[in-house]
Amino acid sequence: MRSTLRILADRLVTASILLIGLASAGIAAADTIALIGTGRVAGALGPQFAKQGHTIIYGSREPDRADVQELLARTGPNASVAGQAQAAAAADIVVIAVPGAVAVDVTRSLGNLAGKIILDPTNITAAHEDGFRMHAVETSNAELIQAAAPGAHVVKAFNTLNYRTMEDPSSAGGPVTIPIAGDDADAKRRVAALAEGMGFEAIDVGPLRFAHTLEEMLVIWVNARQLGTPYDYHLRRQPAP
Repeated sequence: MRSTLRILADRLVTASILLIGLASAGIAAADTIALIGTGRVAGALGPQFAKQGHTIIYGSREPDRADVQELLARTGPNASVAGQAQAAAAADIVVIAVPGAVAVDVTRSLGNLAGKIILDPTNITAAHEDGFRMHAVETSNAELIQAAAPGAHVVKAFNTLNYRTMEDPSSAGGPVTIPIAGDDADAKRRVAALAEGMGFEAIDVGPLRFAHTLEEMLVIWVNARQLGTPYDYHLRRQPAP
């Protein structure tokens, strides 16, 4: 009996030391992250977030589809798939990884998201008569999503780069910045940690009302690619004044 108690005590001490070590190393606690959608953006971000130790739930309207099952296998053992509302209900962070034109309607369909972080990587653009893209909403998709889920903490991020760069950040050939906008400081910190865990540089650019500027950044990014001059965003940090 004494030996059993001693073994248990030793294990508790070891676990405590491990937890203290993780905390001192600045390693964030694992979250459950729902990726609503299973397209290119979800297929890029899901495996990357899983590598950081987070539990991934893909929200799909067709969870048994072959490509969804392939994505599940590629993401790893801490991944599962459920209906979209069920995935969102089980998550700490909900990623709206659907086309921008349907993002608000999809958000409304997910039920009560109060208290959750919503990561919005979407863009909504339209073609001008000269063939170039332009911003298609008066404010921003992020603010419309916030209005659709008023109790949630919406963070705009991951909307200014190609999904291929999300899949393999090293393919950019240099540093890439993820600008982040939102009204909740803790939510922005947690989203920044996801970006930095992928090897990106995250920069907080202020409240959610500036999300329209990030969406405009995507507009000129697309137009530059159309003109044959593609680029990635890197905002070089300066020393604090």
